[in-house]
Amino acid sequence: MNSKITEKIKSDDILAKIVNSFNNKLYIVGGAVRDFFMDIETTDRDIIVMDEDAREFALKLSELFDAVFVPLDEENKIYRLVLPDKINYIDVTNPVGGTIEKDLMRRDLTINSIAVDLRNGEVIDISGGITDIRNKCLNYVNEHNFVDDPLRLLRVYRFQSLLGFELAPETINAVCKYANLIHIPAVERVNYEIIKLFGGKFADKALENMNKTWLLEEIFPFVKELKQVPPNSHHHLDLFHHSIETVKQIQILYDNASDEVREHLQRVDFGGLPRLAYLKLAGFMHDMGKFSTWTIEEGKHRFIKHDDVGSKLSVKFLKNLHFSNKQIDYISSMIKYHIYPSHVMSSAQITEKIMMRYVRKMDLNSIDAIILAQADRLSARGPEITDEIVERNISSLNMLLKFYLEVKDSLQPLPKLLDGNEVMEILGIQPSPRLGKIMEALHEAQISGDVLTREHAVDFVKNFI
Repeated sequence: MNSKITEKIKSDDILAKIVNSFNNKLYIVGGAVRDFFMDIETTDRDIIVMDEDAREFALKLSELFDAVFVPLDEENKIYRLVLPDKINYIDVTNPVGGTIEKDLMRRDLTINSIAVDLRNGEVIDISGGITDIRNKCLNYVNEHNFVDDPLRLLRVYRFQSLLGFELAPETINAVCKYANLIHIPAVERVNYEIIKLFGGKFADKALENMNKTWLLEEIFPFVKELKQVPPNSHHHLDLFHHSIETVKQIQILYDNASDEVREHLQRVDFGGLPRLAYLKLAGFMHDMGKFSTWTIEEGKHRFIKHDDVGSKLSVKFLKNLHFSNKQIDYISSMIKYHIYPSHVMSSAQITEKIMMRYVRKMDLNSIDAIILAQADRLSARGPEITDEIVERNISSLNMLLKFYLEVKDSLQPLPKLLDGNEVMEILGIQPSPRLGKIMEALHEAQISGDVLTREHAVDFVKNFI
C-alpha cells in the first residue's frame, strides 16, 4: 500500500464517491495515477472495472454524477462520462486481456502504466513507471505497442511537451524504427495529439526531439523546406530552428505576461484547447511561405509576401489534418498577419488612429498577433539586428498591446453603412470581382476612420477607381 496515493484517492471527491457507492473491483490507471505521484491536479480519471460490463457500470456512474454518457469505442468497450462542470471526465473500460497486468502491458509509456486498487490502495507497477516518474524519464512499455497503435509514437512527444521529461534511448530508437507508421491512425486522432503537444509548456523541446527521429517530417512535411533556408543577416538561426525558437518565445512571453493577457490566451474559443496551443502551432508554421518566395539579391535574402503565401499554404495543410474551419481561420490569420503589428508600430509617427486601425482590423486576435510578432522578433538576432533594434521593436509592440487593453472594452462594432445591393444600385453594376474589391476597400476605409457616415460611404464608392 502506498500511503501517498491512498491519501490522494481519499481526498479526491469523485473517486471517494465512486468507492463509497459501489462494491465493484475497481482500478484507477494511467494519467490520473501519474498526476497523483507528481502532485499535479487531475481532471481526467481512467477507471478499469474488473467484475462488471464496462458499459453497464459507466451508465450507473452517469446516473450517480448526472454526467453525460459518451461511447468512445463500443468495440473495445471504452466509455466517457462528462461531468456537469464540463471540466472533469471519467473514462470507464474493462481490462484488455482480462487481467490488470495484461492491460498495463498494452499501454504506451511506463509512466502511464501504473494502476491503483481503489479499494485498498495497492499499487501495481510492473514496468517501472514510478521509477521513471522519479527520474523524469519517458520510456515505452513494449516496443510492439507502437505497431499495435502507431499514434503512441506521437504521444511520446506530447508527454514530453507536457512534462519536460527526457527520452530513454530505447524509446528514441523505437520511434525511429516505426516513424513511417504514423499515417495509419485516423487523422482526427493525430490532429488531437498535435494540439495537445503544442499546448504543453515544453513544446519546443518536443519538436527538437521529434526532429531526431524523422517523425516530425512525417507529420509536418514542410519542415524539409524550412531546413533549406540558412541563417542570414537578420536571422542567427536557420529557418527551421527559428520556427522552433518562435514557439519557445511564445511560451516565455505567455509565462511573463500580465494576468489579462494570460487569461485571454487561456480562452477556449475554437476546439477544446486554449488559444495558446493554436498560437504556438501558428508560430511553428509562421514562415512556411518563405521557401517558395526565397530570392537572393546582391547577397540579401528576400522573402517577399511570404506571409500571404504561407497563410494560403497553411490552409491546405490544416485541412488535410482535419482541423475545423474556425481553427484554420485563426492559424492562417496569425500567419498572414505575423508581421503586421511591427509594421503598424514602425510608422514615422505613431498615433491613436494608427493603433485603432490595428485594433479594428485584428479585433479579438489583437493580443495573439502582438505576442507572435514579439516572439518572431526575439527569435531573429542576426548580425544586422542590434539589441537596440530588438528592444525598440518589443517596446513599441508593448505600447500597442497596452493601447488595445485600454480600449477593448469600449469598442463598438462598426456599423454597416452600405450593403452589396446598395453599392450595385449606386454604381449600376452587377455582382462581380469589382464589387468584392469595393466592399473590401470600404471596410478598410471604415477601419481606418476615413469613412464614418453613410454619406461618406456613398462618396467613397462613387469615387472608387
